[in-house]
Amino acid sequence: MGRHSHTAVTRPRSVPKVLGLTLLGALLPGIGLIVGGRRKIGAFVLTITLGLAGLGAYVGLTRREEVLTAAVDPSWLLTTSVSIAAIALLWIIVIVASHRSLRPATGRAGGRAIGATFVGVLCFAIAAPTAFAVQTVLAQRTLVQDVFVAQGESKSATRPKTVNVKDPWEDKPRLNLLLLGGDDAPSREGVRTDTVIVASIDTRTGNTSLISMPRQLTFMPFPKDSPLYKKYPNGFGKEGLSLEGRLEWMLTAMYQNIPDAHPGILGPSDNEGADVLKQSVGEATGLKIDYYLQVNLTGFPELVNALGGITVNVNERVAMGGVSSAHIPPKEWIEPGPKQHLDGRHALWFARGRYNADDDQRQIRQRCTIKAMVDAADPATLVTKYQAIAKAGQHLLRTDIPQELLPALVQLALKVKSGTVANINLDVSKLKMKYLHPDYEGMREAIEKALEQPAPPATPPGKTPPKTTKPPSDTKTTPPPTQNLVDACAYQPEGDQPS
Repeated sequence: MGRHSHTAVTRPRSVPKVLGLTLLGALLPGIGLIVGGRRKIGAFVLTITLGLAGLGAYVGLTRREEVLTAAVDPSWLLTTSVSIAAIALLWIIVIVASHRSLRPATGRAGGRAIGATFVGVLCFAIAAPTAFAVQTVLAQRTLVQDVFVAQGESKSATRPKTVNVKDPWEDKPRLNLLLLGGDDAPSREGVRTDTVIVASIDTRTGNTSLISMPRQLTFMPFPKDSPLYKKYPNGFGKEGLSLEGRLEWMLTAMYQNIPDAHPGILGPSDNEGADVLKQSVGEATGLKIDYYLQVNLTGFPELVNALGGITVNVNERVAMGGVSSAHIPPKEWIEPGPKQHLDGRHALWFARGRYNADDDQRQIRQRCTIKAMVDAADPATLVTKYQAIAKAGQHLLRTDIPQELLPALVQLALKVKSGTVANINLDVSKLKMKYLHPDYEGMREAIEKALEQPAPPATPPGKTPPKTTKPPSDTKTTPPPTQNLVDACAYQPEGDQPS
């Protein structure tokens, strides 16, 4: 009898095993190729995969500043979007190649169909988030390019001439931003700034003090070295006018009226009205205003909706419309209540509703709206809704903050997020803020003293926040009270409600 040859026969892999190995090869690219017999290319892909993963972990943990810089650099953002797309494409190619190496050459049609479907699902699982990531990165790039212009490509008569990119806060213990709100668009005439707030940020701690400027202030001053001082040596105002006539000489009218009367007086500028207000508000408060951030209130609801709404405590009925002077009542109200979640339309009226409400009430609501938006911009919201937020930002914002400053501002914003936001309560009566000639010297001294005080702690949960008290009569020696916005925006309804 002849000898029988015993040849080892390798059984073809079952469909479940092929699918399992394909999934493993998708989760750890290179493994599928190695198991499928293509060891050299598989080892190369696996090495690249592990190297990229390690590099990503290293950069994320130890190179935070570089990541933040890249996130606000248009060229880096474009490179990042292309890189994400390229990596995803190579990943999909590896998945397909791995499956083809793993499946049996003589497999049945049914098994092949199941495998092809499974590979298609895996490829979609890579492509869908990749497309979302690329769109988000490109949305960020568009926002940076449209809103923040490079220092050398924009014109401003009032911002710092240079930017210390390495350490912008080296010689700047406080960054003073002017926050403006009005029905504004670059091509629209007749803008009035109903909201004027100074945000003074401690660059070491992120603690922020907000100072609201009443819209009806008259005879707003200018620095002596400003060309506007020669035009208005006693401030922007006029004697002998009726109450109605004063409207064109109030703070709210300066943004439009001064550039109309003296175009180009401050020099080349992309936003003359904002430059005027930076100089005047800076002189009135005694603070050097570095940059402005202007919000177009007609686009404000879009941003709030992009954030998923904001949550505020409503302490008094807030009118949605209505005209007090004409005795036209509003058709809708926002009723009092704790932790009310407002959409964009209601948030806008919460911030600006004025029927039977004085400026003090509106200013408090505006500051609480700012705080609520900071609170709403948590990491989860920013990641999942960033495209909508960026799109809203393009329609909403104007600023003279240069692109070069953005990396440092992002880091400062993280400090502000975890720091204390407080309000400086100016004594309206003592400073004659509702009179024709307010006491701006007293205002400057009061603000200087308030900024020297440590930031007030928030009231512990479960306790009633203290009511804001008026300062003693000597405002030139006693700083005005500061109040943590956690307390100022707490639910503490008053008895009197607008009707």
